[in-house]
Parts: sequence; C-alpha cells; structure tokens
Amino acid sequence: MASQHTQPAAYAEGSIRVLKGLEPVKQRPGMYTRTDNPLHVVQEVLDNAADEALAGHGKRIKLTLHADGSISVEDEGRGIPFGLHPTEGAPVVELVFTRLHAGGKFDKGQGGAYSFSGGLHGVGVSVTNALAKRLEVTTYREQQVARIVFSAGDVVEPLVVRPAGEGEKRPGTTVRVWPDGKYFDSLALPLAELTHLLRSKAVLMPGVSVTLVNEKSKDSTTWQFKGGLTDYLAQTLVADPVIPLFEGEGAVDKGSAETSGFALGEGAAWCVAFTDEGAAVRESYVNLIPTTAGGTHESGLRDGLFQAVRGFIELHALCPKGVKLLPEDVFARASYVLSAKVLDPQFQGQIKERLNSRDAVRLVSSFVKPALELWLNQHVDLGKKLAELVIKQAQTRQRASQKVEKRKGSGVAVLPGKLTDCESRDLGHNELFLVEGDSAGGSAKMGRDKEFQAVLPLRGKVLNTWEVERDRLFANTEVHDMAVAIGVDPHAPDDPRSAAEVLANVRYGKVCILSDADVDGAHIQVLLLTLFFRHFPKLIEAGHLYLARPPLYRVDVPARGKKPAGKFYALDDGELAAILDKAAKDGVPRERCPISRFKGLGEMSAEQLWDTTLNPDTRRLLQVRQGLTPRADTEALMTRLMGRGEAAARRDLMERRGDAVEVDV
Repeated sequence: MASQHTQPAAYAEGSIRVLKGLEPVKQRPGMYTRTDNPLHVVQEVLDNAADEALAGHGKRIKLTLHADGSISVEDEGRGIPFGLHPTEGAPVVELVFTRLHAGGKFDKGQGGAYSFSGGLHGVGVSVTNALAKRLEVTTYREQQVARIVFSAGDVVEPLVVRPAGEGEKRPGTTVRVWPDGKYFDSLALPLAELTHLLRSKAVLMPGVSVTLVNEKSKDSTTWQFKGGLTDYLAQTLVADPVIPLFEGEGAVDKGSAETSGFALGEGAAWCVAFTDEGAAVRESYVNLIPTTAGGTHESGLRDGLFQAVRGFIELHALCPKGVKLLPEDVFARASYVLSAKVLDPQFQGQIKERLNSRDAVRLVSSFVKPALELWLNQHVDLGKKLAELVIKQAQTRQRASQKVEKRKGSGVAVLPGKLTDCESRDLGHNELFLVEGDSAGGSAKMGRDKEFQAVLPLRGKVLNTWEVERDRLFANTEVHDMAVAIGVDPHAPDDPRSAAEVLANVRYGKVCILSDADVDGAHIQVLLLTLFFRHFPKLIEAGHLYLARPPLYRVDVPARGKKPAGKFYALDDGELAAILDKAAKDGVPRERCPISRFKGLGEMSAEQLWDTTLNPDTRRLLQVRQGLTPRADTEALMTRLMGRGEAAARRDLMERRGDAVEVDV
C-alpha cells in the first residue's frame, strides 16, 4: 500500500480543468487586484463613476463607508443600461458585473460610449463582484429604476425594473459592495489613501464635487476644486517655489490631428513647481486613473521640461564651462501634477499603476516643451532663476561622481578593448549593456546614448559557470572582460565583506543583459544569470542587475476611425495577440496588419533598438532580485538545471514533459 501513495497522479484528458466565468479571479485574486485590502476593488467602481463625469455626465460623486462594513458609490452618470444585450441575450448590467471582458470602453471613437476612460482591460467591476460576499446595483435610466443583486459573482436576486418614483428621475448608478474577507489580508480600507484618491478625482475634474461619508465616525467631507491642478499643487507643496507655478494644457485639435499622429482630443494638463528644498510632490494620472509608478507620460513631461530649459540656458549662454546638463538636473527639484488623456492607453498590470504607451512620451512632450519655451522667453528674469537652480543641481551631481572616482584609487585594470564605454562617470546614471553577438553590439553602439550607456558585445554562448571554481573563472575571456568592465571581482555569497566593500569599484548603476527575444536569447540569459547568481551575488543583492526586454514582433496597424496608423511592438505571442485583438475591435482585420518578426537584435535598426529597448523613457527593463525562496533552495534548483551531474534527470524531464512546451524555432 505504501508504494501506491508514492505514485504520481495520472495525467490524462480529465486532468485539464477549465475555469469559467469569474472562477479565475477567485482562484488567483492577486493576478487581478491588490489583496492587502479592498481599496482597489472599490476604486474600480469609483473609476466607472469618474469616467461618466469625465465624459461630461454628472457633477456629483458620493462614496459612503457604511456601518455594516459595506461601501457604496453613487454617481449622476447615464446609468448602466439594463436592457437585453443584442447578441448575449442577458441584461447588460448583469454582463458588466459577471463577464471578465465586458464593458463600454473597448469601442473607442466611431460612436463609442467613452472616448477617454481609465477602465480599459474589461475586467474591472467584475473583479469587484467576484471578490464580494454581496453586491447590489441600482441604475436610474430613462425614467426607470433597475436593481440586481449578486453574491460571490453570481446573481442571487434577478433584475427587477420598475417606474421611477419622485426623486428618482435623475439618471445615475449606485453600487454597494460587501468585500469578502477571505480574499484580503484586512477588510479595513486605508483612509489616508482613500481620502487622497477622492481628493485627486475632484482636482482632476474641476467643478465636480466628490464626497466621502463615514457612517461610523459620522464624518462627511466634500471636495470641489475650481482652480484644478494649480490650487491642488500650491496647497500640497511644503516649500516655496523658486519661480511661480508653471501650468498649462494642450490637446490635439482638428487642425493638428493628421500631422501629429495622435487622435483628436488626446493631450495633457499639468502644473509644475521648482523648489530648492523639501520633498518633491509628484502625482500623475491617465484618464483620471492614478499612475503611482509613473510611466511614459511622466517621461514626456521630463523630456519637455529638459528640452525647454536646456534651450533657454544655451540661448542665453548661462552654463559654466565643464558643466553638462542631464534631464535629471531639471527634474530633480521639480514637483508636479500631470493629467494625461490618452485614447487607448496600455497599462502595466491590471491595477494600472504604470503607463506603458510609448507614444505618450511624444504626446506630452510636444505640448509641454513649446509652452515652457514661450513662458521662459516671456519671463527672462524668472527663467534665469530656474537656470541657476538647474546648473547648481548639475554641479552637485558632477562633484558627487568625481568623489566616487577618487575613491576608486589608481590600480584599476585595463578595460577590455571590446568595451565601448560611456562618457559620464556618474555611477547612478551609467548603464552597461551586455549584448549577444557582434552584429547586435554594432546596432546597440549606434543606437545608444553615448553619454551614459556603454556596450560590451559577447561572442557566442557564455560558459556555464555553475560548477567552475572561482579562481578559474578568469581563464574564460568573456567572463574576464565582464568582470573588468563592471569593476567587480567574483565573490562568494557568504563573503564576509559588506556589499558596499565588494562593490566599491563598480562602474555602472545598471548592468543590463541584452539578448534576442527568442529561445537562443533566453538560453544566453540563463547562462549569464547563472554566472551572476553564483559568482557575483552582491551585484544582484544591491539591485544592479537587469534584463532588457526587446520585442519579438512589430505590428503595423493602418489608420482606423479617429486613430491614426501606428507601429506597435510585442514582447511575445501574448502581446501580439492582444495588439491584433485591439485592432480587430477598432475594425481592422488581422490580415490588414503586417507583422514583422525580429530574428535577432542584429536585424533591428539602431533607431528601432533605441526606441524599444535602450531609451529609458520607452523601454522595459526587468530588475533581477533574489526572491522570497531561501538561497539554499534556489541553489538546489539551479544545480538540477545547470549541474553536469544532473544531465540524466534533465533528459528524463524533457522526455516526460517536452510535449507540453511550444518550442520557438
């Protein structure tokens, strides 16, 4: 009997389980929302109310924290439709709350319900519903009132429609939700975060009142800002600005839509303050969604500010000899509130904390740069005050980098001849790209920013160093060149020296592995990660190691409706499918979208490589960190995968499970 318990479970057709409806959310809630508390699932409801106000429907939003632990959101929007869907045969309000990919925000332009909205993944309030013990929806529309009730995502009280009574004839929607405690670490909402979120909604929608009612404490607060971003930033700053607050806004109009390459109405509003001291205030939003991790719209603001300020300094010959300005010199003392409108934004992750849309850099910069240039040249004395602050910041940065160089001493090894180094010696700013192959290295050298980006081409597959003794590593030329270029000698994980001591001569703030997006490139990544994990662990510990993520595909989508033609890059087949699906929803069939597959980095032009992989504003870098798994367990797994003595076990694994892998050849 004992041997029966050690037999692996049978793997057959019946082993495959298909999750339906909202089951995926209940099985893996962390993939769809934050699970420390229910704030994000409440925010999904709030965002829908804000989207209505953003579209010009309603001037009031009210959020109530009820004494029984439930939360309700009321708006004065158009009310969620409750008639039968033309193809699904179910009430629309039911579909919105029970289907992961159902909503009114996919249809951009051409009569779509929303031109600009934050909810774009189509899984928003259905996730709220899936993770709720109870959810009630009441929608007021067309002189009627409809009510439906759910529990754990399922309908428990079917839709009931009745004529609107006195006081119910205004349109709008009320959603009341009881989050299920089994999905969250705590059911208590962080009041400071919630208050900030509601206040920011009012800031971004001048004239719209946002109210928070707490039934337990019997408190009620209403925010309504007529001055918008400027009033908000002025109230939030902790130090006096060097120059008056710089504010502005811009949007693509009919005259510029064709020439700019952006859709009608896309643009940004901003308010910027430059202070000499105190903590910076930095908040950004896309279609009213707070982007706490920033993104490409913030990069556009940074680029526009830098270009304008640098141009002003050069025009008036204000920069001292030997001082070279960098974007962070302008941005370091900048506080700002930025609100961008993007027709079809691409967010990182379902909680939409970072904007990834590459075109947003150019969109925001194209409005900020000319506006600041005009302001500076109209207020030359104030412009010189700002220039003084920026130059002072650059001088401080350069002095700090010179101190680092002095500490290194004079016994530095001769740098490898294949290394194309950068000009700057600012450790925090410099980057080294370890590039697969000489041809790709050539593209990287031409496409890089030589001020702060260095390139070291690697020839062929790197040695598997998992079982190589540390004192024999330098027998391999590639490993030797990498160590010398980075400025760090091989060391053991248990090296008694601190990370600061081991990394005293490190020459780059970021060491980026750049390989092809195919299987061969992944193999090179694994070999290099093995090297760094085994013999340079403190480089990982200190957060210096990164993986660059070049695209595998380029898709050319022709113009559709309000949206101009565009080039989109996909990291993998999943992103490719998403781009094609989105194009299809916009009325462009797959066969009209030419797809180019990059066989390797060497096939990409220098311009393409810069735009997709090297440009800090538009690239995607993945930081390499030691996870929560104990190092000993990770080493045991690495031995199974990389050890010479484990070849038979790996062969057995591939024979048994190889069919489950789709090989990219």
